Amino acid sequence: MEMLLSTKGITICLFFFVLSLAAAIEIPLSVSQLPTIMEQSHTQVAYPFDEDFTIKCEARGNPHPTFNWTKDGKPFDLLSDPRIVTSNNSGTFVIQNRGIINNFQGKYRCFASNVLGTAMSEEIELIVPSVPKFPKEKIEPLDVEHGDSVILHCNPPKGIPPLHIYWMNIDLQHIPQDERVSMSLKGDLYFANVEENDSRSDYCCFAAFPRLRTIVQKMPMTLKVSRLKHANDSGSPNAAVTKANFIKERKPKLLIPPESAGSSSSVTVIKGGVLLLECIAEGLPTPHLSWVKVTGNMPKEEPETENFGKILKIDQVSAADEGTYQCTASNPMGRARHEFHVHVEEPPQWLKKPEGGVYSVGTNLVLLCEAIGNPEPSIQWKLNGMPIDSRTFRGRISTREISLTNLQLQDSAVFQCEATNKHGTILASANVNVLNIAPLILTSDGENYATVVGYSAFLHCDIFASPAADVRWTKDDSIEPLSTFRYELNKNGTLEIKDTKKEDSGSYACWAANSVGKRAITANLDIRDATKLVVTPKNPRVLKSHSILLKCQAEYDSHLKHSFKLSWRKDGDELPVNSTEGGRMILDRDTLFISSVLLEDQGVYTCVGSTSLDSATAESQLIVLDVPDPPEDLQLSENQNRSVRLSWRAGSSHNSPVNESIIEFEENRWEPGRWQELTRIPGDDTTALLSLAPYVNYQFRVVSVNAVGRSQPSKPSLRYSTPPAAPDKNPENIRVEASEPNEMVMKWEPLKPVERNGPGLEYKVSWRQQGVRTDWNEETVKKHSLTVRNTPTFVPYEIKVQAVNNLGAGPEPNVTIGYSGEDFPDAAPSGVSVDVVNSTLVKVFWFGIPRDRVRGHLRGYKVSWWKTKSLLDGKRHHPEKHFLTFVGDRNYGMIPGLDPFSEFRLTVLAYNSRGDGPESSPMVFETPEGVPEQPRFLRILNFDKDSVTLSWGLPRKANGHLTGYILQYQIINETHEVGPVSDVSVTNRSTLSWRLSGLSPSTRYKFYVKACTAKGCGKPVTEEGLTVAQGTYAGIYDGISTQGWFIGLMCAIALLTLLLLTICFVRRNKGGKYSVKEKEDLHPDPEAQSIKDEIFGEYSDSDEKPLKGSLQSLNGDIKATESADSLVDYGEGEHGMFNEDGSFIGAYAGSKEKGSVESTGSSTATFPLHA
Repeated sequence: MEMLLSTKGITICLFFFVLSLAAAIEIPLSVSQLPTIMEQSHTQVAYPFDEDFTIKCEARGNPHPTFNWTKDGKPFDLLSDPRIVTSNNSGTFVIQNRGIINNFQGKYRCFASNVLGTAMSEEIELIVPSVPKFPKEKIEPLDVEHGDSVILHCNPPKGIPPLHIYWMNIDLQHIPQDERVSMSLKGDLYFANVEENDSRSDYCCFAAFPRLRTIVQKMPMTLKVSRLKHANDSGSPNAAVTKANFIKERKPKLLIPPESAGSSSSVTVIKGGVLLLECIAEGLPTPHLSWVKVTGNMPKEEPETENFGKILKIDQVSAADEGTYQCTASNPMGRARHEFHVHVEEPPQWLKKPEGGVYSVGTNLVLLCEAIGNPEPSIQWKLNGMPIDSRTFRGRISTREISLTNLQLQDSAVFQCEATNKHGTILASANVNVLNIAPLILTSDGENYATVVGYSAFLHCDIFASPAADVRWTKDDSIEPLSTFRYELNKNGTLEIKDTKKEDSGSYACWAANSVGKRAITANLDIRDATKLVVTPKNPRVLKSHSILLKCQAEYDSHLKHSFKLSWRKDGDELPVNSTEGGRMILDRDTLFISSVLLEDQGVYTCVGSTSLDSATAESQLIVLDVPDPPEDLQLSENQNRSVRLSWRAGSSHNSPVNESIIEFEENRWEPGRWQELTRIPGDDTTALLSLAPYVNYQFRVVSVNAVGRSQPSKPSLRYSTPPAAPDKNPENIRVEASEPNEMVMKWEPLKPVERNGPGLEYKVSWRQQGVRTDWNEETVKKHSLTVRNTPTFVPYEIKVQAVNNLGAGPEPNVTIGYSGEDFPDAAPSGVSVDVVNSTLVKVFWFGIPRDRVRGHLRGYKVSWWKTKSLLDGKRHHPEKHFLTFVGDRNYGMIPGLDPFSEFRLTVLAYNSRGDGPESSPMVFETPEGVPEQPRFLRILNFDKDSVTLSWGLPRKANGHLTGYILQYQIINETHEVGPVSDVSVTNRSTLSWRLSGLSPSTRYKFYVKACTAKGCGKPVTEEGLTVAQGTYAGIYDGISTQGWFIGLMCAIALLTLLLLTICFVRRNKGGKYSVKEKEDLHPDPEAQSIKDEIFGEYSDSDEKPLKGSLQSLNGDIKATESADSLVDYGEGEHGMFNEDGSFIGAYAGSKEKGSVESTGSSTATFPLHA
């Protein structure tokens, strides 16, 4: 590193650093030194209302100085008057306001002396004002003639300025002043010419002295104005006045300055002060005053005039204001002029002041003293407050310089330089302290310093020495001075360590030495870790009205945790700690939470972390996103019949660029007040050529869109009307709706209002039978439908509809084919047959009716069936009719949900939009036996240690001839592990109980019972129980089952359960959509499991009862069922239809059976493809 620095010429070595401290450090008070005036009074007024007056003079020195005073250049003894109170070790004294104190007025000077010399203060003037009073005098009245000039003299008493003079009457009302009557700067009241209404006996002059809190009044003066004596003969007073005025008319004459002053006068003004030039003239008519500068230019800013132009005022006078000014008083009779020669002078000001300091023995001294002023000030040197006698002074002395060579200790003295001209005196003192002392280190030994990594450390070593001391710093036990570029020794002895590192910690020593002696102190430095901050999230983008949480994560040295503080700023301004804006902005230690963010919340948020040693900041710019501001300044141009250009000025996008502009229109002819979208302009374009419709009185507005949303609409544009034209289009969606067999109703969508293009819109309807050569039938209507009667049933027609208005017809319309009214089918399907699939499902086949027998659009076929009797008991049933509809032209369908082992009858009919055709002849079919349903119950009657007696009920539906029962059982335990299943076959179908033996004691068993027919066995009913140990009995119906309380408890539980089941059953029935899969679970049919590809129609009976066991979702919709089959094989009931997802919704209805539960809801059921 040293070599690299050497090549750049930056080698820094601090082995020795010579430090000159002549004026850098204040001399410690412990060192012998000259007196220095530290504080003194200036010009002071002894106000009569003050209790006392303090004249200050404070000084320091070693030895402590003694004080002496002079008054008006003569010694002044502070003990000469008992009203003077002094203070020990101070030159300050207090004059008590008792008795006559006029003798204290004068100019005072303080002298502070010790054995080394004397310091002298500036002059302190004490003014003792007398109480101003007007003399008591008798003022004779003034009798004057009309038109004469008059001066009323005030002659105010002397007092402390400022002085304010007012002329008022005895009622303290101001005397009106104008160009004719005005007051001079001295306070006299001047009349350029008098009028009769000037006569009064109470002209009073008031003099106000604010600093003395005094106002005094002169005795009232009387002024009498009379007409000319030789004008008294005139008959008219006005004529007399006019004649008098004519006689008194005269050219102006200057009263100030008086004619005795000549045509010019000289004025002296102090630089920086205020120049006031005054001219007051008399004459008749009243003279007018004006001002010009004869030599040089007027000030850049037009001078101010006061007192109706009679005073020229210039503030802050400078040398440029010097010159000749002229005032002119003029009236129609002539002019009077006066010139003022203005001279700008200034009191003394320092160019160079003598500067003292600390000097070592043998050095040389040069003191300079230069001052400027106008007139040029005189310079006088003093030594210890006394004029210097050049005959006895061993140095050289001139007007501007004093010099001494080879200074010795006895040359210590206070030199004073005083500059004086007629405008004032200034004083400068220079303390020359000649000392020869060893270094004094003013910084305490063993100081502890600390800073953070990367900052600069400052180790102080304030030194006073004469001669100047050599200073060096060392670290730890090293004796070598610090010499790398990171160390810098300042003039005051402070060591600066730049860009500190951890290894800079340690003990440092400051060494100071001169020819008289040497000193040293130590300092300890600790380097702490720097504070680091991170604000998250960084530069978030937040939607307006949303919330944002800024978190300031801080790392800082553990030694500084007690001084660590966090604060937040927004755009440089500190945020208050307490919540602001009604709690919307909350500061909580290291987090800043802003709720309901506003646009004005956008800005740079700064987290400021500070310790006693350092501070750090981290910023995050909050960007608030909002919908754009509405567009502004909508303008229309390029006007055409069918287009116009719309331009606008985009509003603020609020940090999310506009990606689209929506142009809306409103017209006041068809739908006034309703705004409709016209077009959209992508991007941020602010102009668009709009295509318009004829015969519309438009006005437009624009909505800007960005990623946040849509702006508020702009203000509407001016209205723009387009001329009418023939229609551009014809109606759409022309159709023939269902009607009576011998009529045809043609309908279409009417044109929108903006599509009419003009007044008088009508529709020209043309129609003719398809395939028949004939002319078109035509009719013009205003509505959007037309009914044609006496048409053949279900015949195709060609139809056209054309829009027409007062300006013409629309384009040639397209031809639409429609059919006349339908009638009921008049034929029944034939060849009806039934294929039994299993005990609950059959497949029906039929031959469709001929096309010409449909007499309309074939909608499908409807299959109806009803149960006639049970083959189990031969009991006949009341006809309970059900039906399924099969949409479209098809010839088969599946009929599900039949009762097994029963006889049914079935019919098929065709239907169209008009309704149902005749039914086919009834077809009789039978369903085979099926498996039984569950036995109604299973009970454990008795438990022994190795046997159990079971009892069960008949199945709910046998679905065939019962052949017996299968009884099964197996061991179960607490861990849900089960043992092997044991079977017992009960072949006697009338047996309803069985005793099982050979069971294990104290073992839990699960028992199953299923009923069987020749077709198979149904679902089992189950029960669990625990065998008892040796010599004990336990069972569900033994032991406690014989206790009365238990029987009562069981009855209560049974009633509650029955009530809950009833409520659930009723709630399930509401909505009426059920899955056939649940029904199949209750009526298991092994044959049905093989049906994979057949599809059912929609099922309905007249009772509208739900299928038992169906499930309903909470919102009343049926859960979707799995299907692998084609939609074309589904049937449709009275109210059935296909869902959009392809699942089938059917209806089931019929008359109530005995013991059925009546539903209060709808009865639609969904049949799955397979169980």
